[in-house]
Amino acid sequence: MLDVRRLRLLRELSIRGTLAEVAEALQYSPSSVSQQLALLEKEVGVELLRKTGRRVQLTPQAEVLVAHTAQLLETMEQAEADLAASLTTVTGTVRIAVFQSAALALMPDTLTRMAAKYPEVRIEMIQREPETALHETWARDFDLVIAEQYPGHAAPRYPELDKVKLTTDAIRLAVPPASGGGPAIRTLEDTADLAWVMEPRGAASRHWAEQACRSAGFEPDVRFETADLQAQARLIESGNAVALMPDLVWTGRGTTAQLLELPGKPHRTIFTSVRRSSTQRPAILAARETLAAAAAAVATDDAG
Repeated sequence: MLDVRRLRLLRELSIRGTLAEVAEALQYSPSSVSQQLALLEKEVGVELLRKTGRRVQLTPQAEVLVAHTAQLLETMEQAEADLAASLTTVTGTVRIAVFQSAALALMPDTLTRMAAKYPEVRIEMIQREPETALHETWARDFDLVIAEQYPGHAAPRYPELDKVKLTTDAIRLAVPPASGGGPAIRTLEDTADLAWVMEPRGAASRHWAEQACRSAGFEPDVRFETADLQAQARLIESGNAVALMPDLVWTGRGTTAQLLELPGKPHRTIFTSVRRSSTQRPAILAARETLAAAAAAVATDDAG
């Protein structure tokens, strides 16, 4: 009988690439990971790892085991979900990965509602960029991810993850207050000679914003780069930059910036993803239900 814990270490190595990263993710020592994988090789009687410089490479036989291990982990997670569903009380821990604007706009209300309705569920939240968080949820670092998708920009897809729409928000051109003494700005084209603030390269929002500017006939002068949307907002409100910002950024805080509609009124889609084998776990169902209620409340407030 193969040891499932050792099989999981092999799968983690296929995902993370190095023994050190596996050890860090699972809170083992690198030497312990190496020893356990050596024992697994003895159990199966074939070579599973080959050294390539400072790294190790999985053999074809190891890849066969990894594929079966993924199925085993899904089955075990489904069994845990079914067991939890048989109980009368919703309990457990839900680890959530969330990007900044959703964390600010949705999580405080979600946590308050969860504490009131599901007091025996523990929510753990970590801020992550959506592309990274989707991969980490697939890799079992998180139970649920709140991610985003910009128009014409597909988010990464993993067959093991589902995708449930949570809400949408408009993307607008955010420019300094009209009383700032600068030139009047009415369209995206009017910002061609102005300083821009954007998220770092690689972010979906950055790619989308650059493409929007290029479609308008200019290359944006990105003088400021930060993933902190609150810092972006301050730069805009103080008259130092312009940006394309989703409405969720302004939830609960208001702004002195001018928010101008863009042609076609583009919207960002916000969605949640979990591993399909855990979709019926009561604590995850409760978290999704509560997130939806919080998102609906924000939409109602914005409409009002």
